[in-house]
Amino acid sequence: MHNVLVLLVLTALLASCSGLNKSALAGVPLTAPAGVPTAAALAVDRGNQLFAEGQWELASTQYTAALTLHPALAEAHYDLALTLQRLGRNREAVAHYKEAANLAPGHPVIWNSPLLRQIGSDVRESLVDKRRVHNPNPQMPY
Repeated sequence: MHNVLVLLVLTALLASCSGLNKSALAGVPLTAPAGVPTAAALAVDRGNQLFAEGQWELASTQYTAALTLHPALAEAHYDLALTLQRLGRNREAVAHYKEAANLAPGHPVIWNSPLLRQIGSDVRESLVDKRRVHNPNPQMPY
């Protein structure tokens, strides 16, 4: 019985670790960082809930609302790009991926996103290479 319990725990741990890897590859929406106006952060949170439910049209509405309140919110641009890509609106998605990358110099999730890489080298070449830029605000995650 003890061996079965240990095996179940190990299996659960392995599954959760591999799940994190898969979710990173699948493109998981980001949350708004601290310091963002509350209404914009709430819109991002609601968009993330809708995204998780597969309600991408409604999620895109929430991310757009967040961007109306805070146009320089890189995470909302990234989340909107993920959503637009799922809706097949790739041209719009590209614009938001680019904006997210330019607003968040060196952000590890945005700059290393397989989805951003998937778009093609033409997009990456149009971005300013900011991956190595020093972060002037150490309180921000990028």
